[in-house]
Amino acid sequence: MTANNDTIAPVSVEPVTDKGHMRQFLGLPRQVYASDPAWIAPLDFMKREQMSPKNHFFEHARLQAWVAYRSGRPVGRITAQIDSMHLQQHADSTGYFGMLEALEEDAAVFAALFRAAEDWLRSEGMTRVRGPFNLHVNEEVGLLVDGFSTPPYVLMGHARPWYGPAIEAQGYAGAKDLLAYQVRPDFDAPRVMERLAQRVSARVTVRPVRRKHLQEDAGIMREIFNDAWQNNWGFVPLAEDDWAETVSTLTKLMPDDYIQIAEYDGEPVAFIVALPNLNEAARDLNGRLLPFGWAKLLWRLKVRHPKSARVPLMGVRQSFQHSRLGPTLAFMVIDAVRKALHARGVRDVEMGWILEDNDGMRNIIETIGGVAYKRYRVYQKEL
Repeated sequence: MTANNDTIAPVSVEPVTDKGHMRQFLGLPRQVYASDPAWIAPLDFMKREQMSPKNHFFEHARLQAWVAYRSGRPVGRITAQIDSMHLQQHADSTGYFGMLEALEEDAAVFAALFRAAEDWLRSEGMTRVRGPFNLHVNEEVGLLVDGFSTPPYVLMGHARPWYGPAIEAQGYAGAKDLLAYQVRPDFDAPRVMERLAQRVSARVTVRPVRRKHLQEDAGIMREIFNDAWQNNWGFVPLAEDDWAETVSTLTKLMPDDYIQIAEYDGEPVAFIVALPNLNEAARDLNGRLLPFGWAKLLWRLKVRHPKSARVPLMGVRQSFQHSRLGPTLAFMVIDAVRKALHARGVRDVEMGWILEDNDGMRNIIETIGGVAYKRYRVYQKEL
């Protein structure tokens, strides 16, 4: 643990109740990662919107945030949140923690932050806490526990190596590990997959998203996702308004063929989404778009185009998952989107996160040359 004059002073934790607290809450990561060459500052406006009451997440969730202080200086932060959609799905009285950061490897800071979050969750009737979720299971999930030396891709988290042991010291145990895979889009397709795809080519059509019918296609993807993932660990359905707004925003930054939808006999049955790696494009902006950052970012996204991308979402309807057609559909949408990425000069793709025990998806990714290079962990504690 760190020992200096500051750490002798007691730690106080204050709830975020005003704009001043929120500025300190949002600004803390810049101090935490100031000496970490792998960290990339997320865009400030995106983090402000994430914590804004206008975020659609808060239509079905409630949250409290805290900042930890020592000698008047912010030294840590945390949130606790309760998602009614999770509770409706699982009926398990489980709340979340998230947005965890601490300036130093200091047990007193972690103890004070978790005490505040756990006390609030207990007062709200929760009997279990799980996290980190920033802010929910369909956003940034898990704590980075392996792979600290490389920058995070868009909408993936970063952490200091001491966070995991510090969380475990507060009585938390790992509940689930998630993997991020690195894949090159110029992979040679396995012959067995090509043969299977050829056999069903008369019945399966893979197409890009239709910009003129964007909301219809957003609804199709949401329906497939909610069907495909409903039996997976921690599943919470994609909320309609939140997902529609997300698709509308993302498609302003990406080509149509970065989203692919597979139809079997005319019925939509699988989809995949690839995102340009916004972190690559924004790496030197330090999170700020003013005065000229916005112009640099748009030029890099629209003209130069990032050389890396991330696949955050894909799904195959459950009715196909346990048949030979299931992995064939997964391969066909992966193959379609990788051709789109390769055509624009993308050299590296991250696929994740993938549940460690999702053997079917891991096998498909590893068959096309994917290598697991980062590991994230979701922790849990009974209250």
